[in-house]
Amino acid sequence: MKKLILFIAFLLFTCNNINAQENKLGIKTGLNVAYILGENTSMFDARASFHFGAIVDFLISDKFSIQPEVLYSCQGVTYNDGGYDGKFKLDYLNVPVVLKYKVVEGFSLECGPQIGVLLSAKNEFNSSEESGEEDIKDLINSTDFSINFGLGSELENGLFFSGRYILGISEIFKDNEGNNQNGVFQISIGYFF
Repeated sequence: MKKLILFIAFLLFTCNNINAQENKLGIKTGLNVAYILGENTSMFDARASFHFGAIVDFLISDKFSIQPEVLYSCQGVTYNDGGYDGKFKLDYLNVPVVLKYKVVEGFSLECGPQIGVLLSAKNEFNSSEESGEEDIKDLINSTDFSINFGLGSELENGLFFSGRYILGISEIFKDNEGNNQNGVFQISIGYFF
């Protein structure tokens, strides 16, 4: 966690000198449709949830900007297996660093890496005999690496919209040979101050 905080501080300090008059601070929130990729996932279905956080947009040139973000993101899956149904609720603090290319005024293509730190992991389960919630954080890797791909649209009044696909590239579960990764479709609305 200390390394993540130092990385964010370094990134913000480094980028602060890039066209400082053009930097924009904003907030965003939106819908996550999350699932787990890989082997042995037939019992999993997508989990709809949310994300929110803060962003900074650093203008590099007329066409390019870098947009680091700090987002609280609810991910995981729903499942139905042998009489049990429930949810794996995986909550992350995600830090995407997105390179934005302005195609035309107000419309951009976005791509970049993301690191996520697992904040909590719960298994919420129900059956005809029992129900409850258990902590499964010890079964989940504490760090998640992903790549973001998306589109963005910004209005002159500071309001913006974006749609992204987040492809996990690191294993979710500890001691797993199934090679499972996070996958998230994300739709956001936000505002630059």
